[in-house]
Amino acid sequence: MSLSDFDLFLSSMEDVKPINHDTVTPLASNPSATLAQQEKRKAAELSLANDENYLQSEHVELLDPHALLSFKKDGVQSAVFKNLRLAKYQVDATLDLHGQLLKNARTTLFNFITDCHQRNIRVVLVRHGIGIKNKAKPGILKSYVNKWLQALPAVLAYHTALKHHGGSGATYVLLKKSDEKKHENREIHAKRY
Repeated sequence: MSLSDFDLFLSSMEDVKPINHDTVTPLASNPSATLAQQEKRKAAELSLANDENYLQSEHVELLDPHALLSFKKDGVQSAVFKNLRLAKYQVDATLDLHGQLLKNARTTLFNFITDCHQRNIRVVLVRHGIGIKNKAKPGILKSYVNKWLQALPAVLAYHTALKHHGGSGATYVLLKKSDEKKHENREIHAKRY
């Protein structure tokens, strides 16, 4: 800037007054929302608060359609896990998730595992498919089932099923004993002594 430009700048700024503060007062939250929109928002928030299903539906790494699913919590004996893997336990309940939307599958799986655990069903079979019909995104449901089963406290272990039970498209799941069954076992063992 030359001196004449600076003088010109000062003369143009001589009637400008400095601002006392530089904070902005926020507007009320969405003042244009209608009463119906506010009620819908409240209902949605209440629905989320009442949802006992804590299974996440955010993005997961997609698995190969023929990937082997295998998981065992600490404390599960190797022999028990081997018997599960080799289908030596009787399957007492089966859930078929084929063709379900992810949102529905999440709810169905959560409710199924919760119900089976409460009824003291110990081994279940979950049929999720392998997803090769959609070549662009194979194994979506299988990938989510893999993640969800690990998040369920009632699940002790799981493994991809043998071919006659669905192979890569199904999974054996071992559930914990229900609290009622644990109490019953303690009473039986206490009477022995």
